[in-house]
Amino acid sequence: MLYGYGRVSSKGQNLQAQIEQLKVYGCEKIYKEKVSGRSLEKREQFTKLIRTVQSGDKIVVTKLDRFARSTKDALNTIDLLNNKGVSLVVLNMGGDILDTSTPIGKLMVTVLAGISEFEADMIKERQIEGIERAKERGVYKGRPKTYTDKHKGLEHALELIKNRNENKMTVNQISEITGISRATLYREGKL
Repeated sequence: MLYGYGRVSSKGQNLQAQIEQLKVYGCEKIYKEKVSGRSLEKREQFTKLIRTVQSGDKIVVTKLDRFARSTKDALNTIDLLNNKGVSLVVLNMGGDILDTSTPIGKLMVTVLAGISEFEADMIKERQIEGIERAKERGVYKGRPKTYTDKHKGLEHALELIKNRNENKMTVNQISEITGISRATLYREGKL
């Protein structure tokens, strides 16, 4: 079965052009929503669509950015669909149609994955180089401490840790009461 998915980012935008393209392509059922693509949890119709599709089905979108917020997100979702036996069709992928059920479509997804991985590696490399340069200049201090000696919650937690013999509280209880993680209690409380 051909399922369409149309999405715009805000309530003021119009879905009609996407819906018409999906109908022309032959989509039998169209899921649509007006919500930002940033949060997958808020995309209820998209989640419902992913749960609905079965092996042999195809999901059709007008553009890749309507389907996913990033290349990495798209590749992860396409992998999920592949595992279900479901294909993705992107009607406007640089002027061409991308269909992951075809050999050329699979190749294009592989190329996208390679580019995505390359891009992530380059970002990481630049980040490491930047940190090294900052260390050489003496301006890199590392990640700022979450808890300082003026943090009231940590002060309270450390006081409870210090008096565990009298109060008979466990580290878990102290963590739960103060909202300070066990790891922090062990580190800062020198347990």
